[in-house]
Amino acid sequence: MSQPPRLMHPCREGLSQEVEELVQAVRRLPEPQRRLIEPFLTRVVDSNRRRRQILSLVQDALGQLRLDMKYLAFDLEATRRERDDFRRKLEEAT
Repeated sequence: MSQPPRLMHPCREGLSQEVEELVQAVRRLPEPQRRLIEPFLTRVVDSNRRRRQILSLVQDALGQLRLDMKYLAFDLEATRRERDDFRRKLEEAT
């Protein structure tokens, strides 16, 4: 028994334009050729999807890192101001 193709709606799966075009081209092939190529195409589509997910995770992580760096810079500056204020008060007391 043959399995139904897993590539039902490539546009909705977030694939690149080139991969979508490849899927459409393979769908137009005659059944014997399509059956030979579909396993490879499925691997390409899965790999493309995984790469996009990884890229999205990396972009999210970088965004969070940038935000964390801004908070740390703000905290460092506030700590320096507090230190300078305490030094000034200590010098005034002596």
